[in-house]
Amino acid sequence: MLYREAGQFKASYQADQQIFPIAQDRIGIAVILAFAALVVPVIADQYWLKAILVPVLIFSLAAIGLNILTGYAGQLSLGSAAFMAVGAFGAYNFMLRVDGMPFLAALALGGLAAAAVGVLFGLPSLRIKGFYLAVATLAAQFFIVWALVKFPWFSNHSSSGVITAQDIVILGYAFDGPVSKYLLTLAIVVVLALAAKNLVRSSTGRAWMAVRDMDVAASVIGIKLMPTKLLAFAISSFYCGVAGALYAFCYLGSVEPDGFSLEMSFKILFMIIIGGVGSIMGSFLGAAFILLLPIFLDILLPFFAELFGLPFSSATVSHIQILVFGALIMFFLIVEPHGLARLWQIAKEKLRLWPFPH
Repeated sequence: MLYREAGQFKASYQADQQIFPIAQDRIGIAVILAFAALVVPVIADQYWLKAILVPVLIFSLAAIGLNILTGYAGQLSLGSAAFMAVGAFGAYNFMLRVDGMPFLAALALGGLAAAAVGVLFGLPSLRIKGFYLAVATLAAQFFIVWALVKFPWFSNHSSSGVITAQDIVILGYAFDGPVSKYLLTLAIVVVLALAAKNLVRSSTGRAWMAVRDMDVAASVIGIKLMPTKLLAFAISSFYCGVAGALYAFCYLGSVEPDGFSLEMSFKILFMIIIGGVGSIMGSFLGAAFILLLPIFLDILLPFFAELFGLPFSSATVSHIQILVFGALIMFFLIVEPHGLARLWQIAKEKLRLWPFPH
């Protein structure tokens, strides 16, 4: 009853094809964005903004990129962190080598550089698929990190290979504080998330899903597999590249190639598995779950250890945290294999019938 679309008539094709055709969705998204943009900067302290909210937004964007490739196009990838590294080092070098390069232009060019590399490593998808493709993309993870270390030009001949991100200045305004960087990250992530939501509803998104479900049948009905798969790799890598540039400029400030490790790629993969494969909202839910749960356990476990007088050292608490984290991931996958986004869909279905029994 609270979530019924009865009485919401669509008088045009454009109204029927809105990103959020139901009024409750539009109101909910508007409230969430207003809270994130107007309330959070006021009530959140520097730690929450810089160490929690900004990385959640950045990894949500990277998860959206991987979800486009894996969730919608059905192409497994284990190189997301490497494409983030290309975006980070690409944006850094564009601002370094080109005088007066605007930050947003460098951000887009870093994403395009990651897209070009993604297309290159997406070529094996034309011949192989499944776990074999995952192994092929794993080569990108090792090769890109090796290249960034091997050729010091990418790090401006830094002896340690570490790059320090330049100052962010847009239209004369310097984004140098945690609040301004959070709002900039929020704006970029929201724009790209809405673009991805619209893209997967288009003919391109339908072609991706056809290839994902059965590529032979998709080819029979006229979908060209090569451009469809390579476009998925390009757009996915673009999103990961932009996320990597934000990771360097808005979060850490300085990064090194080894920071974009295989562990980060697996973390992004876990985000879409937990949040929901083939769901834009699931990318946000998965990123929040993977990044916030360890912080929550880090606070909760010492509290219970002290409350019950358990002789736990900090190392033991850390080990228990890993065990609980893994057990919760297994629990969610067993209870709902389609992720947290599916739980939200079930809740909306129940709200349609509430308070009547069903």
